[in-house]
Amino acid sequence: MMENAFEPRTIVFASHNAHKVEEMRRICGPRFRLLSLADLGCTTDIPEDGDTLESNALAKARWVHGRYGVECFADDTGLEVDALNGRPGVHTARFAGPECDPVANVDLLLRLLDGRDDRTARFRTVVAHIAADGTERTFHGTCEGSIAPERCGAAGFGYDPVFIPEGRDGTFAQMEPEAKNAISHRGRATALLIDFLLSTL
Repeated sequence: MMENAFEPRTIVFASHNAHKVEEMRRICGPRFRLLSLADLGCTTDIPEDGDTLESNALAKARWVHGRYGVECFADDTGLEVDALNGRPGVHTARFAGPECDPVANVDLLLRLLDGRDDRTARFRTVVAHIAADGTERTFHGTCEGSIAPERCGAAGFGYDPVFIPEGRDGTFAQMEPEAKNAISHRGRATALLIDFLLSTL
């Protein structure tokens, strides 16, 4: 059933990451009432054992839709570093181990790139959406850039303090949230999702 055009459209974002949920709420804006897994009372860790970003995003969205029967979306993001043959890629969140420790992940990345001239990299995000009727769609976003030699900036999360987007002098962590979301991988993929959702109102 189509919701009242003057009321936000409710949709679930399949994530336990509070930083990502807050970022997604900024990106989606007032047109959507974005619920997190915590809002559903879900504390289960959703398996992410696929070998591609798309398979992981779809697996998370399918898990939520299968258990709660709601319209939802999930994302998976990978940092691809050319000098590391595309690593950490699908293992970005667990680069330094299963604890998903962002500080340890960045420390490992900087150690592996120490002394290297080629620091080109990109973030890729896949957003998987499942409608209430089970229809599935995916949306993709990429942000080219490079890895800084050391952490810079206090905003953002994850690898933001060391990722310099193409055409910028500073890292994601040195940017205002709105400026980052306008050019980021997650922002671009989510913008495509929002365009689709608005077209179905």
